[in-house]
Amino acid sequence: MTARKDMNEPALPAGEGGLVRLRVDLSYDGTDFSGWARQPGRRTVQETVEAALATVLRLGSAPSLTVAGRTDAGVHAIGQVAHVDLPPAVDAERLQLRLSRLLPADVTVRAVSVAPDGFDARFAATGRHYRYRVTDRTPAPLRRYDTVAWKRPLDEAAMRGAAQGLVGEHDFAAYCRRREGASTVRTLRALDVSRDGDGVVVVTAHADAFCHNQVRSMVGALLAVGDGRRRAEWPRAVLVARLRDSAVTVAPPHGLTLVSVDYPPDEQLAVQARRARARRI
Repeated sequence: MTARKDMNEPALPAGEGGLVRLRVDLSYDGTDFSGWARQPGRRTVQETVEAALATVLRLGSAPSLTVAGRTDAGVHAIGQVAHVDLPPAVDAERLQLRLSRLLPADVTVRAVSVAPDGFDARFAATGRHYRYRVTDRTPAPLRRYDTVAWKRPLDEAAMRGAAQGLVGEHDFAAYCRRREGASTVRTLRALDVSRDGDGVVVVTAHADAFCHNQVRSMVGALLAVGDGRRRAEWPRAVLVARLRDSAVTVAPPHGLTLVSVDYPPDEQLAVQARRARARRI
């Protein structure tokens, strides 16, 4: 069995070529990973899980995982979803147990299941949910890997007001790192800011999809409002300008966690995948 050369290449339809598509649900601590996507000479989540699959299944080459959202270096996930096409003899439940024994402590395969027809972890997804944690108080030692310490006091109400100017379908070019030929139009369904019981400011973001650096760039703009460096109208003005603004600081990666991924009912998976693939590629 050979791996696909490009993880952006649409995966084989479930069942094609004698293979069965499996859904893989993962969680990981991104601290010591150089992000999701495999990179030569770097430790990545994709390479780690693919190597484990090759080992437990005794494959000559690692199978290729397609993921719902490629996270950057240092970014965490508690609800990541991927798929992989494997020989039909593979027992999904047993595979999950064997992977759990082999994988390092900072990545966990929470479940493996036979995917329904039309399932594509990336293109069949209808929404992604992220959470960003930042504190302007003395940080809790046990949360230092997923919570950013901010030196200035933060006004979460001002941040929440500013966030509303970004909600909706827009060209988020001002908040994205551009990729050749890729659209930066996204539908941001919700962007909320609150302070939890421990005094941590939590930014939650929900969109159909996010482009590279979008969440961390939006958080960076909101932090500039929260600590008084910018007015509440500024993040919206940056968005409308559709140009990268050097004043927008990309927030540190370790405060960000992919929380969950949404999918439509099984009978709508194939239609959603075709629609999203035509829009994103």
